[in-house]
Amino acid sequence: MDLMDDNKDQLQVNEAGQTESITQQEPESVAIAPEQENSTIANNFLDSYAALSQTELIEKLKEIMNKAVAEIEKDEVDAIRQLFYKKHKTEIEAQKKSFIENGGEEADFDPKVDENENILKELLQKYREEKASHFDAIEKEREENLIKKTAILDQLKAIAESGDVGESLSLFRKLQQEWRAIGQVPQIKVNELWKNYNLYMERFYDLIKINNEMRDYDFKKNLEQKNNLCESAEKLAEDKDVVAASRLLQKFHEEWREIGPVARELRDELWNRFKNASTVINKKHQEFFAALKAQEEVNLAAKTTLCEQVEAIDLTVLKTYKDWEARTTEIVGLQQQWKTIGFAPRKENIKIYERFRSACDQFFRKKSEFMKATKAELDVNYEKKKALCEKAESLKDSNDWKATTQIMVDIQKEWKTIGPVQKKYSDMLWKRFVSACDYFFEQKEQIFSSKKTEEHTNLSLKKELIDSIDNFVKGEDAQESLAELQALIAKWNTIGHVPFKEKDKIFKAFKDAVNKQMDALNIDSINRRLISFKDNIEKIADGEHPNQLYREREKLLRIYDSLKVEISTYENNMGFISAKSKKSDLIVQELEHKIEKLKEDRNLIEKKIKLIDESL
Repeated sequence: MDLMDDNKDQLQVNEAGQTESITQQEPESVAIAPEQENSTIANNFLDSYAALSQTELIEKLKEIMNKAVAEIEKDEVDAIRQLFYKKHKTEIEAQKKSFIENGGEEADFDPKVDENENILKELLQKYREEKASHFDAIEKEREENLIKKTAILDQLKAIAESGDVGESLSLFRKLQQEWRAIGQVPQIKVNELWKNYNLYMERFYDLIKINNEMRDYDFKKNLEQKNNLCESAEKLAEDKDVVAASRLLQKFHEEWREIGPVARELRDELWNRFKNASTVINKKHQEFFAALKAQEEVNLAAKTTLCEQVEAIDLTVLKTYKDWEARTTEIVGLQQQWKTIGFAPRKENIKIYERFRSACDQFFRKKSEFMKATKAELDVNYEKKKALCEKAESLKDSNDWKATTQIMVDIQKEWKTIGPVQKKYSDMLWKRFVSACDYFFEQKEQIFSSKKTEEHTNLSLKKELIDSIDNFVKGEDAQESLAELQALIAKWNTIGHVPFKEKDKIFKAFKDAVNKQMDALNIDSINRRLISFKDNIEKIADGEHPNQLYREREKLLRIYDSLKVEISTYENNMGFISAKSKKSDLIVQELEHKIEKLKEDRNLIEKKIKLIDESL
């Protein structure tokens, strides 16, 4: 009796993808976008706390920290941090402006120490530590649950494979209850555990042929539970909180997977009802975030444009103080415009901010460097290029071609990234550097040219050998013809490497030619393998390490013993298959085919061992 076949594909899709794929036809019906949801929550917190002062934000964070870490919203903490530093930055800018207006130099400005910032850092550090500890505890509990469920699976497997009805039924039920009582496991193991759990359930029901009354009771109980889930999912359509409804739907799908099968004739109808209810919720969820996502994409495009405007500024043409100040006014205006644009998509929000900040930082860093001087930079560039010259000269005679080539290429790229040096040194350094690099690559070219010539010669020799094999004519004495063919095959191994691009093609041509002649000599596949093996052991016997034959014989004996055990195992397994059905016949045929193949391998190993014994 197969209780799971009709619903198997649907259950597997649900378990593996949670609610991303209710059926193979409509995988998008339960697609969730948690990053959009989190972005909306974060925006709500930012709006709620925007009017608070820095001190009030600190007090709010202290109040939040009094909760258990599991109850704290990360987006709420992030919102407080962002708002605090936004106000903190505004305060510093005001101090700086006042300092400059009172006659101070911008480079001498040193902002006041903000005690609130230190308190904020301490609170954030405490939050991170408590959060890390919380997640460590959760992960530890999930690992312990994994161990418990794995132990239950081992017991279920033993019951399913024992064939002893006895008290197995009560134990099986007890294990099912224990399984359901265990909490979550690491997500990566969920699908594997679920598949094995249902596999052993199927095997158990099939093996002991449980009576219809028991099965009908299970079906009735499962039907009641799944009907309740359908009703609960359908009621979610009335919930105005789309986010909460989607989260609850996820929980319903997890519960659905834990419930066993129902009567075969009700499975499709019941599943379609649950799927349709889920589709309604997810459609509302997708529509709710579609508008938010569209606006966030518009914001991303606007912020990208600002980034491109800053990045497009050519710093190399700014030669005077007036040039730098004009561009500074422009960038400050772009920064003010940035503040008026809303959030970008969550996945891109930090990246686009970092990009804009990086571009602005680059500008002001270059401005600061310009204000100081450029002579120091020229001296630094001189030392860098001089060091690269010395490195190239130290490597020019190296014959480690691969590693040194990469180093040479890298330092050439590095040279291009180094700025100018004083004009009186420029030509001298360049000639010195190029001379060392050119010398190395000229030596490399000479070496590899001779190697390529040798490989092409080997290619010609192998082509000639293939022609000889193709044109080989069988004589009246089959053994003599076989010996002549083996001599040609042995000659192949004496020829060296060919160009890498031709390697596979030329070997295939050689293999096809040999197989054609073997077919003409009526040599079957086993004897061909024996001929090749005989050539190998003759080479070993004539070589410098004759003891290798003994090691080869021991390895073959181990393989032989392993094959005997495997054949015996399959033959024993066939004895346990007593049911007469189409499925049983297919299993028997498959086992017979495997046993036949294993016996062929065993016989081949016997012949190989005999060949080694004759050579010893």
